[in-house]
Amino acid sequence: RYFGDELPDPCGNCDTCLAPPITFDGTVAAQKALSAVYRSGQRFGVAHLIDLLLGNETDKMRQFGHQQLPTFGCGKEFTKSQWSAIFRQLVAMGLVNVDISGYGGLQLGGGAREVLRGERPLQLREPPQKQSRKKLKIGRQELVSSEDENLFEDLRLWRKETAEDLAVPPYVIFHDATLAAITKTRPDTIAALSNVSGVGEKKLDAYGDEILRLIAQHIAA
Repeated sequence: RYFGDELPDPCGNCDTCLAPPITFDGTVAAQKALSAVYRSGQRFGVAHLIDLLLGNETDKMRQFGHQQLPTFGCGKEFTKSQWSAIFRQLVAMGLVNVDISGYGGLQLGGGAREVLRGERPLQLREPPQKQSRKKLKIGRQELVSSEDENLFEDLRLWRKETAEDLAVPPYVIFHDATLAAITKTRPDTIAALSNVSGVGEKKLDAYGDEILRLIAQHIAA
């Protein structure tokens, strides 16, 4: 669906078909996530919803009185990163929609009510195993030089946090190759950033200022 295809049967060619991921019965987890979206008013992003599920009484939680909601603290069986993965899957399934114009707030999508009513069971992917530091270091060295590694990692962290707020996979924001190109060229203007492969007009408008700020911080350090 990401590329506009609707297939009645598995394609038999992609990684998911050739090496199916390990799944678990995620019905209850999905119900908790969808309930958090609904009860909080369908206008908050993933970070706040995860705080709600984990029972984190943040300033924002108290501001809106969400510590009084039935879903407050009902999801402590999962970690923050696990809930992020669950929300990404719900978005991919169309059970949750991201309101980009509404600062990334989540809204219930088609089929969400069936899940909430227990009429539709869900199988979700188990969170992937973390890669070893050695493997991650090798991957970084292939993309950037040692002197560029700190900026590259800061850009990756920014991308991760942005993706979690929007409940999308990090590559939807930027691919590693694009972040590596930004790291190597270190553009200092929007015009220069626009010349980097993988930085289109929409992403330039959405993320350009934040990227330039990160680069400027490293240059000044």
